Amino acid sequence: MVDKAALGAYAGYVLEDATIPELPNHYRGKVRDNYDLPDGRRIIIASDRLSAFDRNLAAIPLKGQVLTQTARFWFEKTADICPNHVIEYPDPNVLIGRKLTILPVEIVVRDFLAGTTGTSILSIYKKGEREMYGIRLPDGMRDNEKLPQTIITPTSKAFHGGHDEPLTPAEIVGQGLLTEAQWRTVSDYAFALFAKGREMARERGLILVDTKYEFGIDENGTITIADEIHTPDSSRYWFLESYQQRFEAGERPESFDKDFVRNWVVARCDPYKDDVPEIPQDVVLETSRVYIDAFERITGQSFALPDPNVSVLERVRGNLKAYF
Repeated sequence: MVDKAALGAYAGYVLEDATIPELPNHYRGKVRDNYDLPDGRRIIIASDRLSAFDRNLAAIPLKGQVLTQTARFWFEKTADICPNHVIEYPDPNVLIGRKLTILPVEIVVRDFLAGTTGTSILSIYKKGEREMYGIRLPDGMRDNEKLPQTIITPTSKAFHGGHDEPLTPAEIVGQGLLTEAQWRTVSDYAFALFAKGREMARERGLILVDTKYEFGIDENGTITIADEIHTPDSSRYWFLESYQQRFEAGERPESFDKDFVRNWVVARCDPYKDDVPEIPQDVVLETSRVYIDAFERITGQSFALPDPNVSVLERVRGNLKAYF
């Protein structure tokens, strides 16, 4: 495990902007910078930006490397379940993948009544609603309680900084967002991927609470998983050992996902309406440690610290020169 003293050398060691002028067709997402090559490959660079509440909150040292390497672990472990877009990894922060046409529906699989965002089932449930996403939940459920069954809560995919909106399966098909066959395929893949993740997480002493998946279609029309899978950004993990005791006491489960920062922000402002205060350096470094701990706990591997004397962007540029 990387200690706080070692992380001190990485204060300010962040990739906030992965703009590389020599690469074509730049698209900047919330967390990743993407470049589309003429031959149909896509360069995806994971920055250290931390996004929540439809905005970037901070840049967290080593976060992009954690995301890329955690997703790599899961893409390799689930390749027999669902096709993925991976071609190669030329740098710890970079994935080269096949360019996909991203489907306009984001898939979130949930096992617990949890969440903090406006589209989370806990937020909706607390408003008194029981019908959501085409599913009815029973009365009397408590915060962070195990759901009667694993569910999918799909939302519209906000491509240009808009808000995701809840959808039902009937709306997805009725609005022509996906065909019925595509919805069945995506649902089957999502449930199977989640079941694999839940099983492997439990072996590591973790609970995979919920996760989002992004699917696309390749040049042959094959539905393929893209973006990331079971990372601390796309997923919520709790510690198995303490969950039951904390749940029975009405306490928030122990976790190491980005709720760490979300909760700090929510305690100080309404992030959907107010300006977010600057997040202190000690919180930023602690968040970095949390991400690294998440990688090591999830994968069972040791995190490889990079050379802090070489900037992330300089290293990434060097490893991508073959693509200029």
